[in-house]
Amino acid sequence: VEKGYYRERGLEVELQNSKGSADSIAKVDTGRADIGLADASVVIPRAAQGAKIKVVGAVFDNTPLNIWTRKDTGITKPKDLEGKTLAAPPGDAQRQLFPAFAKINGVDASTVKWLNIEPAAKFVALSEKRADAVPDYTTGQPFWEKAVGKDNLVRMPWYQYGFDTYSMSIFASEKTINERPKVLRDFLDASYRGWRDVMENPKAALEIFKKRVPEIDPALIEPNMMLGLELMKTERYA
Repeated sequence: VEKGYYRERGLEVELQNSKGSADSIAKVDTGRADIGLADASVVIPRAAQGAKIKVVGAVFDNTPLNIWTRKDTGITKPKDLEGKTLAAPPGDAQRQLFPAFAKINGVDASTVKWLNIEPAAKFVALSEKRADAVPDYTTGQPFWEKAVGKDNLVRMPWYQYGFDTYSMSIFASEKTINERPKVLRDFLDASYRGWRDVMENPKAALEIFKKRVPEIDPALIEPNMMLGLELMKTERYA
């Protein structure tokens, strides 16, 4: 947006906040938005269930799906989650996918309790011991270290436990795909051009982000951004 890549293609892009993948899907499926960002592993089953949406592009090539916990919980592997309390919004992508993750790892998902929270409450839920574990992307590590303490933080990346799948993606409504294919192609071209700029010059991208969101802490956002770029730029990246 800042560099005018969308504007060059005649696009006026309005950015909307979302409470998670399910919320993004609901907005696009009901026509409140044309294009969204969501975890592909949530978009695909929702489309199979009748949502008029399709994945049209990938953001992360590797999955950042992960569960954060504290050393004092004794949780070190998926099976240890049985009988524990996890906290996440009802529409959280990983909460939606947890039954599949549990099945792969022989976890009885019926024994896991869920605490309903807003996305912003994830850090507090774990640090104040309201929950034993919280599903959240690996890219959030700097924030989790600040909230829980680096020495007390434990992460459980899903790809290490047999769940390596498509992740953060761009999806669109079938209406947009069918009726405005050129607009969609232009949006994707401009978006990927912007992400390539971020890969080539992360510090410049951080300055733009700071300009648009002054309240951010660059000391936390920069390592968060670099972790995200590692997921984007892999041996399959073109």
